[in-house]
Amino acid sequence: MEVVFLGTGTSQGVPMIACGCPVCTSPDPRNRRTRSSVHVVMDGLHVQVDAGPEFRLQCVRESIPAVDFFILTHGHADHMTGMDDLRRYCDLRGGEALDIYSTPEGLGRVRAAFPYAICEKPAALGYVAFRPHEMPSVLELPQGRIEGTLLPHGAIETLGLVFTERSSGRRFAYYTDCKTVPPAAIALARGVDLVVLDGLRPAEHLTHMCIAEAVAVAHEIGATRTLLTHLTHLSDHATLAASLPSGVAPAHDGLRIVL
Repeated sequence: MEVVFLGTGTSQGVPMIACGCPVCTSPDPRNRRTRSSVHVVMDGLHVQVDAGPEFRLQCVRESIPAVDFFILTHGHADHMTGMDDLRRYCDLRGGEALDIYSTPEGLGRVRAAFPYAICEKPAALGYVAFRPHEMPSVLELPQGRIEGTLLPHGAIETLGLVFTERSSGRRFAYYTDCKTVPPAAIALARGVDLVVLDGLRPAEHLTHMCIAEAVAVAHEIGATRTLLTHLTHLSDHATLAASLPSGVAPAHDGLRIVL
C-alpha cells in the first residue's frame, strides 16, 4: 500500500493570501501546504480521497496516473472544488463515469455543485461523469477493504476511512476534519500501521482537533506511526516536528509512505 499526500493544508492553504508571517514566507518547502487530500494505492487500485482547489496541480506534481474511484470525506469547498478535474481520469478509463462515495451530506453537495456530471457516461471525451453512492460501513473490494466511520465536524459529519490491503494486511486510517474521534472510530483504527489525524493548529478550535487533541487520540489508537494534516500557518514544520512525541510527526505535501 502506498499513501501519497497531495495536500496537507487547511482551507486557506499555506502561504495564506496577504500574510508575511515566518511560516508563510519560509523557504522550507514543507511549509507550503495545498488543500488536504490523499491518494491511496492498494494492490494496484488507485483511490482518490478529496479534491480541493489545487487538485489538478497536485496530480501533475505527483504524476498520479489513474483514479479508479473517488471518496469525498465531506462537502466543504476545500475538499471538493477540484472534482471537475476528475474528467481527465474519466478519459483515461475509456470515457467511463467514476464511482463517487460519500456521506448523504457530501453527495448532496456534489449534486448541487456538479449537476451536469451526475450521469452514467461523460457527454463526450474531456467531460466528467459521476455515479454517486452512499459510503457503506464496509466496502469490500478484490484489493482489500475500506471501512467508513463518522466523525463530528461542527454541524456536519466527516467520513473517516480505514483501508486494509488484502495482499499485505497493511492498514491505514485517514481521519481528517474532525473535532473529536468517537470510541467506535478509535476501535476501528486501533493498531493500524499508519493513522493520519486532523491537527489544525496549537490552540483549540470549534470544529477541528488542535495538535494536543490529535496527539491524545494518536495515543488511544496506538498506531505504529501517526501523521498530522490540515495544518495552518501557525505551525512551522520543523518546529512542530521537534515538539511532538516519538511516533507522531507532521505530514507535508508530496510525502509518500509505503506500508
